[in-house]
Amino acid sequence: MTRAAQRLLAIQNALTDHSVSDDQKVDGFILPDGAVMTAKADSVSPTNFVHIDGLAVCEYHLLNQTAQLVISAVGTQFENTASHVPSFQVIEILPSSDSSPLASGNDMAVQDLWATVYALFTLYHKQEVIPVVLSQKLKNSKKLRSYLIRSGLGRTAHVPTDSKEEIYLHRAAFWQGAGTQGYHTRGWLPPSSFTVAPFPYIQSFTRTPTVISAHPLRPVKPKPGETLFRRFCPSIGETLEFTYFDLGSGSETSEHLDSFHRWHNQERVNKAWGERGSLEKHRAYITEVTNDPAVLPLIMSWNGEPMGYAEITYLKENHVAPYIPGGPGDWDRGLHVLVGEDKFRGADRTTTWHRALIHYCFLADLRTESVMGEPKADNSSIIKVELDSAMHIATIFDFPYKRSALVCATRERFFRLDIL
Repeated sequence: MTRAAQRLLAIQNALTDHSVSDDQKVDGFILPDGAVMTAKADSVSPTNFVHIDGLAVCEYHLLNQTAQLVISAVGTQFENTASHVPSFQVIEILPSSDSSPLASGNDMAVQDLWATVYALFTLYHKQEVIPVVLSQKLKNSKKLRSYLIRSGLGRTAHVPTDSKEEIYLHRAAFWQGAGTQGYHTRGWLPPSSFTVAPFPYIQSFTRTPTVISAHPLRPVKPKPGETLFRRFCPSIGETLEFTYFDLGSGSETSEHLDSFHRWHNQERVNKAWGERGSLEKHRAYITEVTNDPAVLPLIMSWNGEPMGYAEITYLKENHVAPYIPGGPGDWDRGLHVLVGEDKFRGADRTTTWHRALIHYCFLADLRTESVMGEPKADNSSIIKVELDSAMHIATIFDFPYKRSALVCATRERFFRLDIL
């Protein structure tokens, strides 16, 4: 086995290694709308609470029973005998003694139930499914059950009914945004005209010196400075945000442009991007990018402090399209990234924001099946980050100006693995 193959195998093993023990407490966890959540999984006490902004919005019990979901076995002789799929302890969700202001007279609001699911998948993140039952003590249990099933957050093993059959919460469905848009405003994508619903298919064309392509018409760009994604990252203890680039008005220098200009005049960044230059050069660069319907320029920040820049492209209108085996899909996205602030460098932060960028691409349009990058083939550090983000090397190819590795994350694999 070659050294490169051994390294790829080691990375693959790391992705599938589940030896790290589960966190048993969610303490000071900041939800996307700014609310603070605490929860715990206590194997000694049968009762656990989920608190949001100091109020116990629900309690949950670990029942003395287990359940497993083997969809392919339902209706066959293997339905109750499968041993290759793990069984998990069933969790009962009950009303709390306190009442959340969001409940509006019912026992539990749907956004509080979504937050509870968030807490459960943080505490039990290794489980692909979590079997739950909703206590009949919840006055709106039927509404909550309907919400879980209709949103895709959970499913039953058989035809959905109003019975007490377990609902299996799906980790992959949760991280794909099930139960957020159209239900409440607590999700990772803040409500805006840009993220409310998938843009319809209307044919369009791009003709440039490097691209000739037919593709779907792209949505109108967000407003300057609009927050597009927000997620608290427990491993860092800070909130990561992606904000649409704010160029400022007239000759004014915005914080985004000032950071972008300063970063590109650093030798480290210039070595990778080759865009060293004056403020006016960088203003012209961003103006061109913001005028391009196929490119989304973002500022990435930790707790509101800018730390890096990213461009999310539609691959069909990008000059990398001819090099993609089989060609890109209509809504497949590409990534170009840089970290500008040295204090925000490091493996833990880089892996976190890189995975979050891929996460955002898949959340922004459910029709996006692949997210790709094309770093220099000899840039082993960024390729390692991409492989650790559930990407794989699809091919090696040559631009006229560099040899690149085409790396790709598919939707199914990204959400199947325990990496978020």
